[in-house]
Amino acid sequence: MRSSVSDVLPPAVKRSLVKFGSDLATARRKRRLTTLAVAERMGVAKNTYLRVEKGDAGVGLGMYAMALFVLGFGDPLSNLIDVSRDDTGLLLDEERLPKRVRMKKSRMPPA
Repeated sequence: MRSSVSDVLPPAVKRSLVKFGSDLATARRKRRLTTLAVAERMGVAKNTYLRVEKGDAGVGLGMYAMALFVLGFGDPLSNLIDVSRDDTGLLLDEERLPKRVRMKKSRMPPA
């Protein structure tokens, strides 16, 4: 039997998805939009959008991105993992730097 995505997610990730979905629902209600109106703007079925608001891990990331866009949040995913702010990655890059740098000996062509 195949396991679902939500079966393997750590509890912290599940909680953050549920909170994210809840925050989307709050943003939708603040804008006085129905679930059907948002689903239509996203180009998906109402049930799919309801799964987004529940924080369903089986819903594709594209659906979450589209919901954010439809609700007027622009393109927040483009800077989510900005390499210039990746402190761990920058430290790893620094650790990989060589301790010394040597010039390669160039071979002189025969005269």
